[in-house]
Amino acid sequence: MGCGRSVDKILRPLSTTRHQYYLGTGLHTLGLLGWILGQTGPADVYVSTFSTSDAFLSGFLRLKKKGLIRHAILVADLKASRKTVQLCQLMQSCFDTVCLSMNHSKVVLVQNDHHMVTSISSQNQTYGDRAECTMVTTSKEAFLTYYNGLQEVSLYKSIILDELFGRITQQNRNKSIGTNEPHGNSIPGGG
Repeated sequence: MGCGRSVDKILRPLSTTRHQYYLGTGLHTLGLLGWILGQTGPADVYVSTFSTSDAFLSGFLRLKKKGLIRHAILVADLKASRKTVQLCQLMQSCFDTVCLSMNHSKVVLVQNDHHMVTSISSQNQTYGDRAECTMVTTSKEAFLTYYNGLQEVSLYKSIILDELFGRITQQNRNKSIGTNEPHGNSIPGGG
């Protein structure tokens, strides 16, 4: 992590304080997520971001392979989808569902039977040396507020990446055989 500091030197354990705040350099979302999961144990993870990176996704996949992430959903920005498409296979390895939406929020939610942790940050899932602000809370109310907001965005105002690629694949098949009519099973979400 930047500046050679660990999350433990920046934040206190989740069990000792309900709300924590930080503004500065050296605290990145992936390190923060690993730190949270180290305290909660295996959990479901919901990530909302404008933009993500290969480094974040590779680290996320390592956390998943360690068994710390049970179920994961990503809500990324539709306008940043050119970059997103380049990372789509890695994203689909990390997340059970990837949603593209008009989204600029940067929230990470971690939940299991014993914990509800919310991290709100100015940082995308990228790395840099700029100062960023972060708030971490174990408030159930905060978690449910952001969870409900993400659910609203992901269920009603987004495109599911698998469905998008399914439609594109079907359209390409139709073009190659000279028809615009769908063949076989219908594509989820229309087609």
